[in-house]
Amino acid sequence: MGEKLLQHALAAEPEPLRSLKVVSAGVAAPRGQPATDNSVAALKKVGLNLSGHTSQPLTQSLLDQAVAVFCMTESHRATIERGFDRVPRNLHLFREFLGRDGDTEIPDPYGGDFREYESCRDSLVEAVPSLVKYLRELVAGSQS
Repeated sequence: MGEKLLQHALAAEPEPLRSLKVVSAGVAAPRGQPATDNSVAALKKVGLNLSGHTSQPLTQSLLDQAVAVFCMTESHRATIERGFDRVPRNLHLFREFLGRDGDTEIPDPYGGDFREYESCRDSLVEAVPSLVKYLRELVAGSQS
């Protein structure tokens, strides 16, 4: 859901943000699993189509190509820091840039009911503008 929401927001931005490729990968995800029905339904309620999405595991190659990596939880970040040879400099939590006290982690709704998926979606939606702002600054800094 995070991939699709961030991708949607970046599509409304000027270049070069519009052309940034947004990819999701899981620290424990198998390859090729479809998005859960609840994920598809939660995004459909906000006008986004997740029905063609399939999972993929996180790889060193994906990390090496990333401008930034956004994790849902501290345990995901720790898994990346411990489990990969080269850790991206821009490794953050999805809700890290909200700029206020509050929960920076987004619990994985997998296996939960639809309300848990909606709550996850809403936590992601709330964070997306702060990620776009961060990426805007990051990309501008890399071009100077």
